[in-house]
Amino acid sequence: MAGTIFWLLIVAFGFLFIGGLINKSGKLLLMSGMAVTLPSLYFLGANNAFRLLALVPLLPFGLSYFFVKKRKESR
Repeated sequence: MAGTIFWLLIVAFGFLFIGGLINKSGKLLLMSGMAVTLPSLYFLGANNAFRLLALVPLLPFGLSYFFVKKRKESR
């Protein structure tokens, strides 16, 4: 059961991330970052290079900030 939730969150991250990039939507990117946070914390416990996967949520969160800031400046 836990493995199913793990992979569902990763698949949801993929769809939300791609949708957020296509639509330039800060909300979708924020949701994709939240979806990938729990699976990435699993890799934080590794003692090798897989530990770097814990940094993956920074990408959608950073892009979300960029798109929201850009949208506010254009108003």
